[in-house]
Amino acid sequence: MVDARNPTSPTFGLVPAPVPVPLPACRLWRRRRAGSAVPVLPVRNSRPSAHSNDPGASTQSRGQALCSRRTCASSALDPVMAGSHPSPTLPPSSATSSIAAHSHAATGQVRRAYVETYGCQMNISDGELMQGILAEHGYAIVDSPDEADVVLVNTCAIRDHAERRVLGRVSQLNGIKRERPHMLIGVTGCMAQRMGTDLLEKAPFVDLVMGPDAYRTLPQQLERILEANGRDGAVATPEMSAATGDLSLGAPSPQEKRPAGSGTFARVRNPGRRKERIQLAVLELDEAENYQGLEQRRTEGASAWVPIQRGCDHRCTYCIVPYVRGPEKNRTPQEILDEIRGLAEGGRREVTLLGQTVNSYRWEAWSFPDLLRAVARIDGIERVRFTSPHPRDVTPEMVDVMATEPAVCEQLHLPAQAGSNRTLRRMLRRYTVESLLEKVEMVRAAMPDIALSTDIIVAFPGETDAEFRETLDLMRTVRFDDAFTYKYSLRDGTPATRFPDEDFVDPDEAQARLEELIQVSRGIQAEINRGEVGRVESVLIEKEARDPGHLLGRTRRNKVVAFPRGPDGIGEFARVRLTGTTGATFSGVRVGADDGDRRA
Repeated sequence: MVDARNPTSPTFGLVPAPVPVPLPACRLWRRRRAGSAVPVLPVRNSRPSAHSNDPGASTQSRGQALCSRRTCASSALDPVMAGSHPSPTLPPSSATSSIAAHSHAATGQVRRAYVETYGCQMNISDGELMQGILAEHGYAIVDSPDEADVVLVNTCAIRDHAERRVLGRVSQLNGIKRERPHMLIGVTGCMAQRMGTDLLEKAPFVDLVMGPDAYRTLPQQLERILEANGRDGAVATPEMSAATGDLSLGAPSPQEKRPAGSGTFARVRNPGRRKERIQLAVLELDEAENYQGLEQRRTEGASAWVPIQRGCDHRCTYCIVPYVRGPEKNRTPQEILDEIRGLAEGGRREVTLLGQTVNSYRWEAWSFPDLLRAVARIDGIERVRFTSPHPRDVTPEMVDVMATEPAVCEQLHLPAQAGSNRTLRRMLRRYTVESLLEKVEMVRAAMPDIALSTDIIVAFPGETDAEFRETLDLMRTVRFDDAFTYKYSLRDGTPATRFPDEDFVDPDEAQARLEELIQVSRGIQAEINRGEVGRVESVLIEKEARDPGHLLGRTRRNKVVAFPRGPDGIGEFARVRLTGTTGATFSGVRVGADDGDRRA
């Protein structure tokens, strides 16, 4: 494999001279330690337009505009300290669009990138988007961080557990970075946007923090870091103090902490020392960015994720998504349909339409049912799914399309979240248990064979034991085929944090409620699945099973089946009789074409 890290080439690192970035005094955050200042600096960041394919096209950054609206309080700054350390020298992002091409062309070497994704289907799609952007700029996408020059950890912020898991993972990656100091570590996604520059303090070995609306500039920001820190492998992580075990930068000061918001910020590590380096936090919140014109680098297979919207206009009190992904932004129907036609021509048989509240999609005269019908009629697409819908937007028109278009699968995810009207009001879900049950009745009347799944949160602030019992009653009434169940996780910045302390459920009680809910849910799922043993299903083969000689696939109703290998390969359909179930998944055997008759 080509080594992209060879600094001995005579042309390695030949790039345009970096341009100093002027820094407005009103937005300089710093702290003192042993007579030095560690600034967090806003960067005037030229970023391509959300509707332009030209990486050199730029607009004024929101951070720059924000500064121009503020009153400079330069008198509050220590002029000696403010001037005692030179401003970091960063090439402007508008100039770096040609840097990668120049460097790669001059050296004949390719930089390698690895993207590791945590979280929801939208995050998976975003990971594919970042891979596509990097590949378009000359990066080779690799399958292991051990091979990579750039490692991106694409993150989720929906629960505290997900964030702690990511922090542990990036600490592991720092072990690789110590051995290969040229490697850049980036944290992207919802957690990056939520934590902002605080993440650079918690994980000082991270080079780049980037929110979900800034991926279009990813190659340019990586180049800016490389240019500022040098390309000869001299970038190093902060050292530990033998006496205290603290990082050499010490604890953050209140002045340095920054909430997640729109802008690009630079932090200087170890200022004035041999190991000085610059980190970037790119936290652009763009109300127009939907990544129009950019292609994802999708994994192999017959299925594909297709985002139709980004962001969310619902403000459920427990949810961080509107604050880290911004307001709802819909793609044009034409772009969506053209993309799916291209996927069909490339051999994809199934698409899943993605959105935070996917069925709230609108574009001019187009509603979600209009788009769903148009997608279902594209030649070559045999299965259409969508996630995640909001119960409020489950309309008769949507249900009619699901029931009458053969390509739309008999599966619906219906996130109930709770079975108590009081809890739903406190969550700001904007529906009642009664209206939810009416939606379920409407859906099942049109599609008696439909498989329903849901999300449930237990121990939401203020939930009583009686209200939890109402949620169990809802589960038993609806009998969901599957349920994704969680304890409430407090997210800073969401309205639910303002509930009084006495409303928060005791952690032991919350865990007991979760375990009881899981027991009820799994019991219902096992009963439903045992009743389906003996059915013949058309299964779309997705991948190899763990059991040698077996394959894994899904039915139209989203049931996972393992069955023996045969003449059909990954991406093809196989007719399978369901022979058993573990409760969540099925085992099966292949059958002939005339053995039973079910839709593809």
